[in-house]
Amino acid sequence: MLFDRMRPLPVALLDQRRISMSHPNLRLQRAYDHPGKDDGYRVLVDRVWPRGRTKDQLRLDAWARRLGPSMELWRWFGHDLARWPEFEARYQIELAGDDRADALDDLADAASRGPLTLVFQARDREHNQARVIAAELEHRLDDSQWLRPPGS
Repeated sequence: MLFDRMRPLPVALLDQRRISMSHPNLRLQRAYDHPGKDDGYRVLVDRVWPRGRTKDQLRLDAWARRLGPSMELWRWFGHDLARWPEFEARYQIELAGDDRADALDDLADAASRGPLTLVFQARDREHNQARVIAAELEHRLDDSQWLRPPGS
């Protein structure tokens, strides 16, 4: 199924959750920036490894590659800003899948305990999958029902 041939999503879905980054423990950082001392738990949220970067340079605690957008969606978006609202909505649908819920819960749990830095490789700091993931994490952190008991 090609995204170019899909019907546009309803406007109500496109405007659901705007990205605000209001949670103090959530941070975003490009993979090409130097890690900071106060980054806390650092997670790469891309499906592919950033070109030219080593494990030592990135200083990651985890690589959540399954949270990255599907290759089909990523190619369709192509960082065309006119497609951003549609990409954001479609990516939120992908993130709602059962196969990604545990990974998102783990990240929300980490952010509830201390700083969490989502590392991404896109050049555009405002229009990338890490922003959409951060919005989903903020939503989960605001909803106290998602919290899991210790050890689960």
